[in-house]
Amino acid sequence: MKKSYLLAILLVIVAVVLFWQTGNATSEYADFARAAETGNRVQLVGTYVKDKPTVYDPLTDPNYFSFYLEDLAGAEREVVLLMGKPQDFEMSESIVLTGRMQNERFIASDIQLKCPSKYKDEEAMIKNLTES
Repeated sequence: MKKSYLLAILLVIVAVVLFWQTGNATSEYADFARAAETGNRVQLVGTYVKDKPTVYDPLTDPNYFSFYLEDLAGAEREVVLLMGKPQDFEMSESIVLTGRMQNERFIASDIQLKCPSKYKDEEAMIKNLTES
């Protein structure tokens, strides 16, 4: 067999493997019910429930942070984040987690916070000044 044919076959195999891996990436948001149903790794979006307990003791375990989240369907569950508590966590408007359900808890390996814009107050002030 020619070297060019072997190279072409190798490139096709690499392309198929890369396509398969990106196909397994999470791309749509799920709620707690869907995450429990699939058992797979999902992205979950929701809001922090401030009146429920949070657990973070960096001296005992700096990679364990537990809190409660309300998903878009209104269900509340405990979330265990396997990393430290993010800065400005309490000020977040919404939270996107990547992980999977384990029993009644969501075990998250990644978190993204959507915090309020620091420009909202400035925008409102400018709008009020231009309307006056």
